[in-house]
Amino acid sequence: MTTNVGRRLTVAVATVAAAMAWSAARAETVTIGIGTQDTTTNTVTAGTIIRELHLLEKYLPKDGKYANIKFELDWQNFTSGPPVTNGMMANKLQFGMMGDYPLIVNGFTFSNNPDSQSRLIAVAAYNQFGSGNGIVVHKDSPYFELSDLKGKVVSVPFGSAAHGMVLKAMQDHGWPADYFQLVSQTPEVGSTNLQEKKIDAHADFVPFAELLPFRGFARKIFDGVETKLPTFHGVVVRTDFAEKYPEVVVAYIKALIEANAWFRADPKTASAKIQEWTGINKEVVYIFLGPGGNMTTDPTIKPLLIDAAGKDVEVLQKLGRMKEFDVTKWVDDSYIRKAYAELKLDYDSQLKSLANYEVKGEDTFCHKPISDPHKAGEVWVDGEDVAPFSSAACTLGAYASIKATGKKINVAYVFDTTLGIKLFADQAYYAVAKDTIAPFLLKKEAEDSAAKNGGKVLGFEDALKALGNGG
Repeated sequence: MTTNVGRRLTVAVATVAAAMAWSAARAETVTIGIGTQDTTTNTVTAGTIIRELHLLEKYLPKDGKYANIKFELDWQNFTSGPPVTNGMMANKLQFGMMGDYPLIVNGFTFSNNPDSQSRLIAVAAYNQFGSGNGIVVHKDSPYFELSDLKGKVVSVPFGSAAHGMVLKAMQDHGWPADYFQLVSQTPEVGSTNLQEKKIDAHADFVPFAELLPFRGFARKIFDGVETKLPTFHGVVVRTDFAEKYPEVVVAYIKALIEANAWFRADPKTASAKIQEWTGINKEVVYIFLGPGGNMTTDPTIKPLLIDAAGKDVEVLQKLGRMKEFDVTKWVDDSYIRKAYAELKLDYDSQLKSLANYEVKGEDTFCHKPISDPHKAGEVWVDGEDVAPFSSAACTLGAYASIKATGKKINVAYVFDTTLGIKLFADQAYYAVAKDTIAPFLLKKEAEDSAAKNGGKVLGFEDALKALGNGG
């Protein structure tokens, strides 16, 4: 009797062991290749933050058909969009993130691929007025306007969002294809060549048109907002992967939503962490993604961005770089809608919103609340919070007052009077009249404003002095 029980137990144990061995043999490893652009600040919530905080692992499915699947994440970092598309075409990457023009080229390239298509599944960040890309010259350059660069050597990463901006600006002005001597250079090469004065100007995507001036050797003379065409960075996925593992795509978007929330909860600390992870200065990260920043982090695929993508296609078609491509068929919002529903968030409500989170609080220098965020400013004192102020005049006044105490100031921010974009205060031109001080990115706009109001144009240091002297 005891012997039979022992035999039954032995058989049972053997059966369980065999089942476990069979299950282990059945376990499948799925590698998920994700192409990021760590130094492209627009994409950090879609890539860098998700990777560093392990957010995708948090949301990956583990039950049902995924019970015997082991996911391995293969994060691959690139400096621009086209190599990401190459990796996706080779099926080494299943997800990729890049700017609007490279995204469209990605979709168009995949449209002729028999194995898979690509689909736009989420937005990383956008600017509804077109800011983000820009053109910089050396700080000692005699050039202050785009037209000053006629016949000059302008480098840009070909195939990038910044390249699209340059082509759009040329078409807007009716300039021929040879108006500039355009050469293709990566951000790293273009930055070095500009610093060494080997080129006349460098056009680039986020964050380089702000990063290079912040690092002290460049000056921005053109911002993409002047093209009046929305710009964005987004996430694309191979359809063969998405159709086989739709829950993974939904998980990715949930991770993106959490990454956005993480940044906004404490933008100063988040900017510092991103500096650690990417090498991009925290003050530059903050000008894009902080309160009132030049980019809005919102994953919903808004109609105005789809319309802008259609206009981008027209720009490329006029240059003979693309045939017919229907952006509406390329967009797939089914995964993001499912992610929002599962997180109990209202997708349609967010889709309609163009709101960013803004500079707010009490101005401790002029002793009044901030009523108009886009006339406000901020001063970032080293080791302290980023302090908000209600106007450019109050910001400069506070800056001078803080500096007089001997404290180290990392940076100050103001908003352009006409373009509405956030500026480094020490990079702006100021139209100073009797009762007003108005900051501008473009010297000509500052001069026009000063002439209209009987004032004068001053740089940052002279504006501080003028403010101290009562105007």
